[in-house]
Amino acid sequence: MDGIDTSWIILSIGSVLFVGYYVRMLMNRLKIPDVTGYVILGVVAGALVFKRVDGLLDSLGIVSDLALAIIAFIVGHELNKDVIVKLGKAIAFIAFFEAFGAFVLVFCGLYFTGWLPLHTSLIFGAIASATAPAATVFVIHQYKSQGPLTSTILAVVGIDDAIALIIYVFAAAVAKSTFKGGGFSMSVILHPVATVTMSLMIGLGFGYVFCKILKNARNREQMAMGFTAAISLILGLTEYLHFSELLAIMAFSAFITNYSPSLARRSNEVLEQYSPIFMPLFFIFAGAHLDLSMVKMVAVLCLWYTFLRATGKICGSSFGAILGNAPPVVKKFIGMGLIPQIGVAVALALSVRKEFGDPTGPFGKDGALMSAMVINVLLCSTVITEIVGPLMTKFALIKSGEATNDE
Repeated sequence: MDGIDTSWIILSIGSVLFVGYYVRMLMNRLKIPDVTGYVILGVVAGALVFKRVDGLLDSLGIVSDLALAIIAFIVGHELNKDVIVKLGKAIAFIAFFEAFGAFVLVFCGLYFTGWLPLHTSLIFGAIASATAPAATVFVIHQYKSQGPLTSTILAVVGIDDAIALIIYVFAAAVAKSTFKGGGFSMSVILHPVATVTMSLMIGLGFGYVFCKILKNARNREQMAMGFTAAISLILGLTEYLHFSELLAIMAFSAFITNYSPSLARRSNEVLEQYSPIFMPLFFIFAGAHLDLSMVKMVAVLCLWYTFLRATGKICGSSFGAILGNAPPVVKKFIGMGLIPQIGVAVALALSVRKEFGDPTGPFGKDGALMSAMVINVLLCSTVITEIVGPLMTKFALIKSGEATNDE
């Protein structure tokens, strides 16, 4: 583990799960979504433990990868063709306008007000377009929510990542051109199309094979082994080929849901065994990534970015719902379920670090400075959205009458 003692990793997982157990009890008593408590716990644990042991948090990345896979599968399961047909136009309009609404508003709010230069504003705008399903899915499952608002939220966040990926690739291309004084190339333009297409093909291909092999499986152990193997293979293959793991697993899940509903139900039974372990760990470790020493430096920019993004998401999604003639409850509350950004946005921020962060690379110290700013602002903003976002989602679900378990 590159110098990290395995005992530290095991002790870290055991300790945060132990404390998380009591945090969950406290959150339930206070009528606050569990994920909010987990993120706060992560911030505290990061400052007291994870940041004091070099490489410890990075060594736990596999846990977050598996948790994201579970979340992606849950979202894909909601992409039922009957629901899509019923709400298809509304979902398409909402997804488009909430993603581009956040992108445009954040970019304009940072660039035209003189806050940041063109390339940095573009990167922030692109990352702002991502809506992470993790916290929203967690709250929906906690409160056992069902109805048109719930289905629309899950469908929108299910396809949002593909839109965010395309926006980011093109925004990054423009940002690079401003650094280097160049322009677009055909390969840069075609890259997002190829990435999305290949990710979908991998997910659908694995879904077909999975259904054929396990269609008659009734044994829980067989299902668990087959499910784990499929998820692991998809994660490994897409990571190796630099495609979207999240999009591939969503396609995998959506195929199973529509091809074999009975197999989808059995897969969900297996999933329920993993979720109580990996989901809390994901949010705790996410909160631990915040560097508290950088908060003062990026605090004002973080608040401005968070406000612009939330405004773009809420206004854009509501506008899309109106254009798509969505049900009244969707028009009223849809934006409140699209605030969280952890997961995909963090992954995009790390991509910025890989592409721009080397001070000896083609973008020099300016690129490194931009990547450092993006990562710290995003992590700071993420903590805010992961605390406020679930509370807004809970409010929307309860007020819409779709939450059936207000525990």
